[in-house]
Amino acid sequence: MKKIDIFTHITSPKYLSALEKKVSPAVTKDIPCRWLPALGNLDIRFIIMDEFEDYAQILTEANPPVENLCEPLDALELSRIANDEMVDLCAKYPDRFAGAVAMLPLNDMDLSLKEAERAVKELHMCGVQIYNTVAGRELDDPYLFPLYALAEKMGFPIWIHPMHPNSGAVVKDEKDFANQKVFSNTNDKALAYFRNAFGLPYETVRSITRLVFSPVLDDYPGIELILHHLGSFIPYIYERLRLQYDMLKSGGSAGEGLKRPILDYFKMFYVDTAIHGTPRSLMCGVDFYGIDHIMFGTDGPFDADLGRPTIKLTIDAVNNMEITEAQREMIYEGNVKRLLKL
Repeated sequence: MKKIDIFTHITSPKYLSALEKKVSPAVTKDIPCRWLPALGNLDIRFIIMDEFEDYAQILTEANPPVENLCEPLDALELSRIANDEMVDLCAKYPDRFAGAVAMLPLNDMDLSLKEAERAVKELHMCGVQIYNTVAGRELDDPYLFPLYALAEKMGFPIWIHPMHPNSGAVVKDEKDFANQKVFSNTNDKALAYFRNAFGLPYETVRSITRLVFSPVLDDYPGIELILHHLGSFIPYIYERLRLQYDMLKSGGSAGEGLKRPILDYFKMFYVDTAIHGTPRSLMCGVDFYGIDHIMFGTDGPFDADLGRPTIKLTIDAVNNMEITEAQREMIYEGNVKRLLKL
């Protein structure tokens, strides 16, 4: 069966070149592709991919968010360059890249909506990617509602990638960019490790909890939202989520409460398998979300060996899950093809 990796990252060459012309070298010297060569070097990427049989990727541009780096018109130009380039890569290497996800200039919603429509309608991209903090705004901010409405209307999914919180101001120098780096505060190694290993999953649950308590999931019931890292902590502690909400209601802090049971909202999300191993943990995801909401994804090449461990560990974990072969096929390709209409 084909293994379609729904959440891999790239810093495409033309995009990087254009970015370097618009953003200070003090900022671009610290973006992830400087220390993860498989993000931008296709030859390295292909060597690693060839180690895994029947393996293909869905492409997303790697962090940092373009709206944090540029003012809106420049962010639009860079988004269009990135989107055109990813689509070209899919056309050139169809056996390697099964699709691509659009970048948007999210510091301007009107520009973002136009680019999202162009990307999906004209370029036939799979959907769009946003971060859990969008230009300093939370996911329940009404600023984002037009994008949610468009996604539901056009039927494209939204990938939600975790990122450290930001003020929404465009970074100008190394000091501004310090909090946007994946690893920061390296003099405090415990904090640097915590920010990435625990902080990013925490950002996912913090942000989607705001969605659960907002009108979004009721007002746009057909919206398709894809979470990284198996949806973070949710499938491991879901009964605690229900219990805590019941206590919140009994204390009067929940106001009128939600329209449906709280776990129904958390189960609306789609998730990937990017927890890098542990079949039992993946089974927690199956128990909570259901097999039809789980898709093969690796987070590659964000590891210490060119993207090899993220792919190998994830494949080994999926192969060792206690599920039927038909269910395994759903995770590897069936759910992806259905959701992305491949």
